Amino acid sequence: MSGLVVVAENGLGRYQQEVRAGQHRLIADEPTDMGGADAGPAPFDFLMSGLGACTSMTLRMYAERKDLPLTGIHVELSHEKIEIDGSKRDQINRTIKLDGPLSQEQRQRLLEIAGKCPVHRALSGSIVLPCKLAE
Repeated sequence: MSGLVVVAENGLGRYQQEVRAGQHRLIADEPTDMGGADAGPAPFDFLMSGLGACTSMTLRMYAERKDLPLTGIHVELSHEKIEIDGSKRDQINRTIKLDGPLSQEQRQRLLEIAGKCPVHRALSGSIVLPCKLAE
């Protein structure tokens, strides 16, 4: 289970935010073409980073448990808007590069496992997103 994440304006830019996750401090911002200063990743970059990190970590855990000869994992992600049945939808594309002397069967199994990472499951399922104002 993840801990508390707190996001607040930091006063250093039009859209710049300080993101606090446990002991970690990050900066989020919009790119310059969106009116930001590009001082940090944009919100969708953070979303894709979470998915990419979870994918890679899940594959590493699986490979270790199964003693697979996986020597490296590289996940590239991109976001685009697509149209499905007349409605615009968000699509995140993942391309996974697996290094090591893996058989085609092992590579295929790792691709299946990528779809089982917790963030993938959350994003592809029905996330409940309640929102309320603080007192």
